[in-house]
Amino acid sequence: MSASSITPRVAATFLAAGAVVSALALPASADDGHYRQRQAGVEISAVQADSPGRDDRSNRSLNAEWVEITNTTRRSIDLKGWTLRDEQNNRYRFGDVRLQGGATLRIHTGSGRDTRRDVFQNRRDYVWDNRSDTATLRDEHGRTVDTESWGRHHRH
Repeated sequence: MSASSITPRVAATFLAAGAVVSALALPASADDGHYRQRQAGVEISAVQADSPGRDDRSNRSLNAEWVEITNTTRRSIDLKGWTLRDEQNNRYRFGDVRLQGGATLRIHTGSGRDTRRDVFQNRRDYVWDNRSDTATLRDEHGRTVDTESWGRHHRH
């Protein structure tokens, strides 16, 4: 065999091996926040970081600052031990909360009585920076389920 006939065969072998390696590596490279979100079936669906009106730290104003999460599956999901955090590491830990399939839950900053649709962090100060912040939802094992960023220096 001549060297000129070996070179195309070697090149074809390397190309085929590269295609197999790329195909095998694809699921690992897809493991970003959106991939995990689909696995968990829960996503951050809306954020109101700037409560309407004056920021006077009244309970009404604090409760007008919220994050919504939605269960995109048909089955209910137990949120006990899940957390919601901001960039300054303010953390809300979910208690005995079950999010029904297709349901949305609003997490308010201020105080109130928890229901199936609304839970309250019972804070006396604002959590979310209305200019720039990131909400991070993690499951009970600390794995990031979804993130939502807004403002300068963030992709929407």
